[in-house]
Amino acid sequence: MNLDGFSASDILEGPIGYSYNDIILLPRYFDFSVDEVNLKTRITRNINCCFPFVSSPMDTVTEEKMAINMALLGGIGILHYNNTIEAQISMVKKVKRYENGFISDPITLSPENTIRDLNDIKSQFGFSGIPITIDGTLNTKLIGIVTARDIDFERDDSKKIKDVMTKDLVVANEGVTLNEANEILRMKKVGKLPIVDKNGLLKGLLARTDLKKNRDFPYSTKNDKKQLRVGAAISTREEDKERLQELVKNGIDLVVIDSAQGYNIYQIEMLKYVKQKYPELDVIAGNIVTGDQAEGLLKYGADALRIGMGPGSICTTQEIMATGRPQATAVYHTAKMARKYNVPVIADGGITTIGHIMKALSLGASTVMMGSLLAGTNESPGEYIYKDGLRLKKYRGMASIEAMKDGGGKRYFVNEKAVKVAQGVSGAVIDRGSLLDFIPYLAQGLKHAFQDVGFKNISELHKGMENKELAMQIRSTSSIKEGGIHDLYISEKQMF
Repeated sequence: MNLDGFSASDILEGPIGYSYNDIILLPRYFDFSVDEVNLKTRITRNINCCFPFVSSPMDTVTEEKMAINMALLGGIGILHYNNTIEAQISMVKKVKRYENGFISDPITLSPENTIRDLNDIKSQFGFSGIPITIDGTLNTKLIGIVTARDIDFERDDSKKIKDVMTKDLVVANEGVTLNEANEILRMKKVGKLPIVDKNGLLKGLLARTDLKKNRDFPYSTKNDKKQLRVGAAISTREEDKERLQELVKNGIDLVVIDSAQGYNIYQIEMLKYVKQKYPELDVIAGNIVTGDQAEGLLKYGADALRIGMGPGSICTTQEIMATGRPQATAVYHTAKMARKYNVPVIADGGITTIGHIMKALSLGASTVMMGSLLAGTNESPGEYIYKDGLRLKKYRGMASIEAMKDGGGKRYFVNEKAVKVAQGVSGAVIDRGSLLDFIPYLAQGLKHAFQDVGFKNISELHKGMENKELAMQIRSTSSIKEGGIHDLYISEKQMF
């Protein structure tokens, strides 16, 4: 026991399991400003991000719009797999093409293509600045470029590109540095800069919009090619080896092997397959809740562990299956084991406030995976609905009957013809506005929480928990009530 309060081991190594609400962190002396707090962390063994935020691979949470904005804002999104391989790959492509340094494989058209072809590209990928080569392929003679301004007032979409394209081109020579190319974009005030070799053959492309994104989103999670990072979920089923192959081919940064109870022969066999077939690809394994489960997966090369069975707001696993673990206890024990292998853990489920994020990190997690907290944002899939004067968005568990009918049962080892036993529900969450406002709010609030307990970064926080500098206390039911809003006739809770 510390002089005042208790350590994580004092509380969490006993017979009682605790949730985030059951504990409270005790404040410590600090001598630094909020701006000095650095939340940079590891998502996996080899991949870092500026903020510890991961969006869940659920079909009402993460598709390409969520993944793009999570990466722009310093976290990462995990694309769901409740879809066809083609649909998931399309989402990956949209994320990867959203922001680049040099685009080494730009989409091209020929002068004989039509405005309709250009519109199809814009609809699929979200951009319309296309280099035009003699035969419509890369590494052939560049003869023009067509952008939205070239076709803004064209009503006939059967008109050929050669009749609308810009032929007076600003180009850069192959071998130009990124800084030099950016300077040309600034000086010439053009939107796209084709890169050509000495014979005028197209070799690449640079976009002005990417300069603006670099300026507006300094914390972006990117790979060494300056592309946004993105992850994707796969199941343990044999047919998902084909999905995996296509994901790798299209530049996925990491995969999540998605199982409700992740310590099983199917997960281990898939983990072994991925690490043998694609040794450079980082793999997140789970879900698990015990140290034994953690070690079982770490021995086979897991690059991160996903922690949680049943704590999510739409998950009923603990109630229906009598299996799982209170989330604070689960994070503590799995993280303790993972530290022996120098592998980070992701706290998945039960996150509804900044305080929960702080507690998850304090117990050893390196990131948190969020579902309901992000499902109500503008960037999540689906349309808003209105009920009782509130603006809501649909949110469902992947083990709800509704989601399992659409394929979500893969993570629960459900045979399509078998009787389905739901371990989740469908519902709705309140509108949270845009991630552009919400993620900075979470990050700033988390920095204040770090300041309150006297640690400047996640590494220091973990060490403080291990050496018992970080103290905490068990909360009674009345103390939990006391710590929230109470005894008011009217109250209005505005987060940001």
